Amino acid sequence: MAGAQTIERLRIYLRELAPPARALLTAECERSLLRGEEAAGIALLLAELHEIGGDQPPGMDRYVRLFCQPLEPFLVDDAAAHDHPGRIARCSLEMLWTWIRRDLLPVQARRLEERLAEALRSGDAAAIAALTRAFQDKAAAAIAASLAAAGDDERVRRRTIAQIGTPRAEEDARALQWILSGRDDLAALAARLPLHVASVSEAAIDEYRALIEQTCARDANLFVYALLLVMSRLAAPWQIIRFGIQAAGVHTAARIAQTPYGVTVTIVLAELDRMVRALRADLHRATAAPVAALLKAIHDTLRGLRIEIDLPMDSTWGRALAAQRRQVAQLLHANIASAPARLRRVLDTRVSPHVGADAARNPREVAEVEALLRLLGDCRPFAGELAIAEATQQAFHEIQQTLEDRMRALFDPARHAGVDHGCRRSQIDAAARFCTQVFGERYAARLAKAAAVAGSAELLRAS
Repeated sequence: MAGAQTIERLRIYLRELAPPARALLTAECERSLLRGEEAAGIALLLAELHEIGGDQPPGMDRYVRLFCQPLEPFLVDDAAAHDHPGRIARCSLEMLWTWIRRDLLPVQARRLEERLAEALRSGDAAAIAALTRAFQDKAAAAIAASLAAAGDDERVRRRTIAQIGTPRAEEDARALQWILSGRDDLAALAARLPLHVASVSEAAIDEYRALIEQTCARDANLFVYALLLVMSRLAAPWQIIRFGIQAAGVHTAARIAQTPYGVTVTIVLAELDRMVRALRADLHRATAAPVAALLKAIHDTLRGLRIEIDLPMDSTWGRALAAQRRQVAQLLHANIASAPARLRRVLDTRVSPHVGADAARNPREVAEVEALLRLLGDCRPFAGELAIAEATQQAFHEIQQTLEDRMRALFDPARHAGVDHGCRRSQIDAAARFCTQVFGERYAARLAKAAAVAGSAELLRAS
């Protein structure tokens, strides 16, 4: 009876979850089954999820996820058109699966889906793993044969690219082939690496280089993927360039580029490019979450590349680094420079008595200014390396002066005779939020207390 009650409570809980949450839970259960973790309990949970109907996560078929599980360390949530060594855009996975299912192994794929569906319902982790691995082996061989045929005939090549459908069709297909065929070697490397590498010493580089080269002994095509696995464990991923420096024996870019580990610099520049695009997306959202962590990662990567490698400005790497630094400066400068004027607009004390509070102090505009001030605070520790030191200092000084001036005006009753009290109160509330970003929470708390006292006094006078 107790078991039945527990299962019923579980069903109620799962039905109350939002569909996206059920989909994520289903995906994680299936990955756990594939790894063979606590199969009995997970099987029960998965069976209930399938019965409720949460087994189809948005935008990703469960068979695709199982098939592509070895690719997980190398996936990026990025546009499929960008060329990043060893990476595959997550949005390309379904197109790659469709190509395999439709054009390479249609009969085997249908048989796999039927057998996997049965194994998932029964929670048979061993069967799920065996079926998936067998199909991955067949797919890797079929991809190799298809690409080999395409290399011999230009017309076949164009047709194959069209069938795959991703912007980087050949690169994506080749990456899929190499990762699937080398999945056991890559998994063995991942198991031997520490989960977190705080610093990259010479001894650590020697150790990890030996592991990388051991992983690639059977297949040299796994080299980039082994590097990416090591990089994913580094506290500062940009430090992977130290492998190239050690291999070259010098810090000169030209010498590093001549070694197999020269690709580490290309990888880090590609990672920097993705971070800059992520920053642009965040800044386009007017009330975006704080970007301090992203700014720090960009700052550290720029600084690491500039300091640790002698990069001539006219070299390919040097030009790429300069372009990224310029993009970051332009993005941040445009937002920082607009902050003082927008702050003055929200705290403008020259308000007509006939203008409502919402017209002058729109909550969205207040939130946007608050986000700009938070961004300014996030930028200040990194302003020098990001080439925005002068703009940051000037904007911060203007904002401090504006807040000090406007706060005195907001608490001057003579300047607000006849002005709607709610309108001024909304300005004071906004100013308190702004002061939290600029002067800190203690100052803002004192300001809020003063505003409350002033408001009580006005109410007494009005009565």
